Amino acid sequence: MTRDLDALTSSSSDWAGLRVTVAGIGIAGFAAADALLSVGAEVTVLDASDDDKRREKAAVLETLGASVRLGYPGSADDEADVLVVSPGIRPRDPVIVSALDRGIAVWGELEVAWRLRFADQPAPWLCVTGTNGKTTTTLMLDSMLRAAGLASTAAGNVGFSLIDAVRDRSLQVIATEVSATQMPFVTSMSPESAACLNLAPDHLDYFSTMEEYGRTKALVYRHARVAAVYNVDDPVTEQMVRDADVIEGCRAVGFTLSVPSVSMLGVVDDALVDRAFIDDRRTHAQELATVEDVPGRSPANVANALAAAALARSFGVAPSAVREGLQGFTPAPHRVARVADHGDVIFIDDSKATNTHAAQMSLRAFDSVVWIAGGQAKGQSFDDLVRVVAPRLRGVVLLGVDRGVIRDALARHAPGVAIAEVDRTDPDAMVEVVALAAGLARPGDAVLLAPGCASWDMFRDYADRGDRFAAAARALGE
Repeated sequence: MTRDLDALTSSSSDWAGLRVTVAGIGIAGFAAADALLSVGAEVTVLDASDDDKRREKAAVLETLGASVRLGYPGSADDEADVLVVSPGIRPRDPVIVSALDRGIAVWGELEVAWRLRFADQPAPWLCVTGTNGKTTTTLMLDSMLRAAGLASTAAGNVGFSLIDAVRDRSLQVIATEVSATQMPFVTSMSPESAACLNLAPDHLDYFSTMEEYGRTKALVYRHARVAAVYNVDDPVTEQMVRDADVIEGCRAVGFTLSVPSVSMLGVVDDALVDRAFIDDRRTHAQELATVEDVPGRSPANVANALAAAALARSFGVAPSAVREGLQGFTPAPHRVARVADHGDVIFIDDSKATNTHAAQMSLRAFDSVVWIAGGQAKGQSFDDLVRVVAPRLRGVVLLGVDRGVIRDALARHAPGVAIAEVDRTDPDAMVEVVALAAGLARPGDAVLLAPGCASWDMFRDYADRGDRFAAAARALGE
C-alpha cells in the first residue's frame, strides 16, 4: 500500500514501516538514517564506496536496525516509499532519475529535517542562502539571537547537522545556512524568514545552467512567513522575492550599503539603520549599530551584518541585541583572516573564496595584491574577475588542476602582471606557493589566498588549504 507522505509532518507522526532508502553514508546521510530509524522507519543505506570510515558508520547503523550496502552503486529498491539523497548527489544522478521514474518520492536533507521537527513548539528557521557570505551571515545572526537571550544555534551548511538541531528541545530558533546543493527536493519547508544575499556563478558543475542554479536558490523564499530579505544592490535577489510563493502577510525587506528607503535596512553616516521594523519607518530610521561594530568593516561584511540584522529584527530582536551580537561576533576561519606579517607584507587567508565572485570581493579589499589562485574551477570564467582586479595585482601565483583557465584570463586582461606557477599537486606544494608569492611581494602588499576555485584536487577541503597556507606563511624566514 502506498504511504500517505503528506501525513508525515513531525517526529510524532506515524513513521512506522515507512520504507526509506538513504543514498550515501556521509554526514547528512548518516544523520538522516539515524533520525529516521529513531522514529520507526525501515531504513536501507546505499553507498558506492567501501572503506574503514564507512564501515564504522555502517556498523553503528546496523546496530540500530538499518540494512547497509557498501560498495553498491545501485538504485533504491522498488518497494521503497522514499529515497533520501545527500547534498553531494546531483539532481540528474541515475539513482535519483531512477527513483523518480518509478514514482518513488525523493527528499533532501532539508525535507527530512523539516518533517522531523517536534509537533509542539518546533523551533522556527531563519534561513540564509546566497553564493557568498552565507556562513558569516548565519553566524552573525546566531550571535544576535543569543545576545537577545534566545536559545539559538547555527545549523545546516554550518555548525550542527540540521537534522540533529531539530531534535534538540532546548532550542527556540535555528539560524539555518542553506546551500544550493541542499535545496533540490524540498517541498514542505516554511521558514519564519529567509534571505538570499547575492547570486553569482557557482556550482556550475552541479547544476546544468546558471538559470537552474538561480531557480534553486530562490526556493529558500517559498512559504516564508514573516520576511523575505533581499539585496537591493543585487536585483536578481529582488526578482526572486517578487516571484516567490510566500505565506500571505510575508513582507519584502531589502538591505543596502546605501541610504535605505522604506522597508529596507541600510547605512547612514556610518550607522547601520532599520527602516523596516519600526512603526514610524516612513519618516524615521532606527540605529542598530555602527560600521565600527562590524568585524573587519569591509563592505562585504557590512552587507552580511545588514542581512543578519534584517532576519533578527523580523524575529523581534531588539536593536541593542543586534549591536551586542555584532560586537561579540568572531568571524569563522579562512574568511579574509590575517594570518602572518613579514616586514610590511601581510598574509591573508580567504581560502573560503571558492568562486570568482567571492575572490573578487576579497581582492577589492586591498590596493596592491600578490594573488594566490587556482584549483578546480567548476566551469567558471575568470575574464570578468581579472578585468576588474587587474590594476591591483602585483603578481599572481597559480596552482591546481585548472590553473590554465586563470592563466589565459590573465594573458587577455592583465598581460603585464608577473605570474608564477606551481606544477605539483601534493598538498605540501603550498610551501612553494607561499615562498613564490613572498618573493613577488613588495612593502605594503598583501599576499592573498583567494583561490576562486574548489580545493579537492590538492587538499582535503578549503580549511585544509587555508591551514597549510597559514602555516607556510608563518614559517617564512625560520
